[in-house]
Amino acid sequence: MIIHSAEGEWSEGSPLRYWLISMRPKQWYKNLVIFIGIIFSLNFTDTGSLITAICAFVIFCGLSSGSYLINDVMDRKKDRHHPEKRKRPIASGRMGTNTAVILAMFLVSISMIGSYLINMEFLLLSITYFSMIFLYSIILKRLIFVDVLVISVGFVLRAVAGCVAISVVISPWLILCAFFLALFLALIKRRNEIEVLGKKGVEHRRILKDYGELDLEQFIAVVAGVLIISYSLYTFLSDNVYMMITIPVATYGLFRYLYLIKKRGFGGDPTKMFRDKGIVLSMLLWTALLLIILYDIPQNLMNYLGVI
Repeated sequence: MIIHSAEGEWSEGSPLRYWLISMRPKQWYKNLVIFIGIIFSLNFTDTGSLITAICAFVIFCGLSSGSYLINDVMDRKKDRHHPEKRKRPIASGRMGTNTAVILAMFLVSISMIGSYLINMEFLLLSITYFSMIFLYSIILKRLIFVDVLVISVGFVLRAVAGCVAISVVISPWLILCAFFLALFLALIKRRNEIEVLGKKGVEHRRILKDYGELDLEQFIAVVAGVLIISYSLYTFLSDNVYMMITIPVATYGLFRYLYLIKKRGFGGDPTKMFRDKGIVLSMLLWTALLLIILYDIPQNLMNYLGVI
């Protein structure tokens, strides 16, 4: 029997598949922010740094999955009031809470050991990140504005951890971009929950009652503007003036996503953006421009081929 859930498809009676779904691998893309350090410090072609960055990414995927499991255990009763989350293995009862806690402890323990092997600074950031997310699950998610700010700080910690792992320093404007992008997505998610769940939203997340009295559209607009300004300032202050070429592409991607959440209801699940051709093309173009400008790929390729 095939069960359709918010996390995908899985067959009833397959514990390992329940475990994987509860670890939410679809959310691991959020940890890609760890690669900001190695890309923008121009160390992406250094094999040793790249291997370390990949290890850091895997470690934070383990920490993220551990925190998701703990959060799902604590929220299992509330999740049963959500049209999609109620189908999750833990909320639906298809995965036991004891099993989830043991799996979470295993993932976190292995991740911490891996963090120690990278360096002590990275371990401290890993502990800080997990502790903050744990506090978020217990109490911080019940505090208006604090909940979305904690989520945003989590992205900042990921970005800083990626830099610490390979011992590099990048522009603080890029760190701010990570913060405001996460805050932008978090506010959109709150708005979507209010829109989709309506009055029942309070049963799922009490804080939605407080957010319901505010005009989240204004907050989203303000944060979107600050995000564009922060990214623009990074390009202006960058050592490579050609980085400014990427501003229109990044702005288009942001505006396109705002359009999609209004017209197609993409706000509840950011992963849906990867199904939109406009978003995907803008991301690919931005990445291509980034690599060409920062790493001077055409010139290096011609040098390699002996053209120049």
